[in-house]
Amino acid sequence: MLKNDQLDQWDRDNFFHPSTHLAQHARGESPNRVIKTASGVHIEDRDGTKLLDAFAGLYCVNVGYGRQEIAEAIADQARELAYYHSYVGHGTEASITLSKMILDRAPSNMSKVYFGLGGSDANETNVKLIWYYNNILGRPEKKKIISRWRGYHGSGLVTGSLTGLELFHKKFDLPLAQVVHTDAPYYFRREDQNQTEEQFVAHCVAELEALIEREGADTIAAFIGEPVLGTGGIVPPPAGYWEAIQAVLKKHDILLVVDEVVTGFGRLGTMFGSDHYGLEADIITIAKGLTSAYAPLSGSIVSDKVWKVLEQGTDENGPIGHGWTYSAHPIGAAAGVANLKLIDELNLVENAGSVGAYLNQSMKDALGEHAHVGDIRGEGMLCAVEFVKDRDSRTFFDAADKIGPQISAKLLEQDRVIARAMPQGDILGFAPPFCLTREEADTVVAATARAVKAVLG
Repeated sequence: MLKNDQLDQWDRDNFFHPSTHLAQHARGESPNRVIKTASGVHIEDRDGTKLLDAFAGLYCVNVGYGRQEIAEAIADQARELAYYHSYVGHGTEASITLSKMILDRAPSNMSKVYFGLGGSDANETNVKLIWYYNNILGRPEKKKIISRWRGYHGSGLVTGSLTGLELFHKKFDLPLAQVVHTDAPYYFRREDQNQTEEQFVAHCVAELEALIEREGADTIAAFIGEPVLGTGGIVPPPAGYWEAIQAVLKKHDILLVVDEVVTGFGRLGTMFGSDHYGLEADIITIAKGLTSAYAPLSGSIVSDKVWKVLEQGTDENGPIGHGWTYSAHPIGAAAGVANLKLIDELNLVENAGSVGAYLNQSMKDALGEHAHVGDIRGEGMLCAVEFVKDRDSRTFFDAADKIGPQISAKLLEQDRVIARAMPQGDILGFAPPFCLTREEADTVVAATARAVKAVLG
């Protein structure tokens, strides 16, 4: 077996890691961990170090690690038919079955599923379909997409533009001109601390209305949002937010794209975040939880309303000019079928809701009175702890202090628990696999309290 020091050198000499400080990594100044195996909520590296993964990879290993049912479905599919394309009406048993399984679980106004590989390409597909939709309807000027600051929708050209985080724009010449941003529904970071949640929602709605007025409703095609802000801080919306936002969009004939890459298939304790918040989407983006990351697969679920216009477009213009080589890849589709069956059989959506609520309450009980904890929030199997220099005045730490990364590193070092230091703030995020037990939640909370005490006292 190759030793870690050899792999370490090969890694630094050859491997371009995403979301990484490239220079530090190449110089050997940052850690390099080679993951070897995993089971349940734990992963293990080549040195035998076992870690509790309280972020499910990247919010994606929803059913937990080591599920042989999915591995066997992938192997069986590869042996029978490793690949065939889905162009010009071709399909496989797995891709057709998965399409039906998704629509059986999706909101009732959804019509068809287009498959890609990851959330980024799914949102690229969504924008293309929206532009096509408005061209077919004779509205060539109605093309801008409204996203929200701190939203995350991918890291491509259009999708990186939709993402409202500085790191994904800086030095990339983004955002592109067709994308405009409005306020995030981030009540804890409201400018006016005297605002009630109801007043803050009214503020968000007023800001959206003002943006539409400035840009012109006839130029705006769609609004995209995550049911709960994910990478921007794990932020559930204030009460009444989505109802109010949807009223504005309907008034101005603006489509709603609900990005359910994180929330889809159970993370909020409901099958979809759209169910959770009463969202009536025109397009829903899915990825991570579709296969629990056992194989790459994403999807764009298209509503009846949009689908009818796409059909009209092909009657007028011939076959739609969009497709990926790996669309509806049979191995990914087979993983998706097995994954959704497992979610049902193991009652994981219900567990995500109940154990997630327990995790959030336990975190509040353990850290809610800490002098440097400003906010503890979450929904379902999502939880975040936000740290502040002074909680009474809501004064934040200097970003250069890297308090969030320090606590995340201490959590890993002391108790071998993985949480995520979220960007643009000192925020520690948790998104465990849905199979997390209450005992494992207790481990996560106790370890977090110890890490906070070690860094902040």
